[in-house]
Amino acid sequence: MILKRISLLLALLVLMAWPVQAEQPPSIQGVYTRLPWPEFKFDGETVEVIEFLSFYCYSCYAFERSIPIIKGNFPKKIRWKTIPIYWGKGSSKPGEAYLLAEELGKGEEMKKAIFKAHFVEKRDIGNMDVLESIAREIGLGKEFGQRLRAGDKADEAQEALKMAGMYRVEETPTIVIAGNIMTNPHPFNHNMDAFRQNIIMILTGILQPDK
Repeated sequence: MILKRISLLLALLVLMAWPVQAEQPPSIQGVYTRLPWPEFKFDGETVEVIEFLSFYCYSCYAFERSIPIIKGNFPKKIRWKTIPIYWGKGSSKPGEAYLLAEELGKGEEMKKAIFKAHFVEKRDIGNMDVLESIAREIGLGKEFGQRLRAGDKADEAQEALKMAGMYRVEETPTIVIAGNIMTNPHPFNHNMDAFRQNIIMILTGILQPDK
């Protein structure tokens, strides 16, 4: 009898310690792919949004204007994370520059400056001198260039590629919401207005399900 009670107590303790998977909202509107892994993650207050981008991607550059609008619809309810990747003959260095600037508190400034350099000023963002010049323009000094040339963020840039593979990213920009809801602008013929509205629709279903 005592052994039975001990067994029941141990079983109860195991159940209490077992990680509980967040319950997925029953109906999320919008166009998206539900990934089988990782699990849906939502703490009831804020949601993580992961943006996979390439600094060589015009659609990513065009999407930049949509991000403040998306965030503005859900004040303080979104944790936005940018993961820079590169395709084909593109260089990893712009992504490394972004990751290094982010560590130094200048991620958003660097992101905008790299896009501007590539798409507006037509500069070679794979060139170290160009990246160092961009860094100086946003207030980052000599140490930034030294660390970039030393490859301080090279491993992290490679991990970003692995992460993109894990999430089955096939084009940029790709947005992953709450861990396993993935969408990109391909179904909308890369119309960024339509893509933005799709993301807002998905987020509304998670953060404001009664609307």
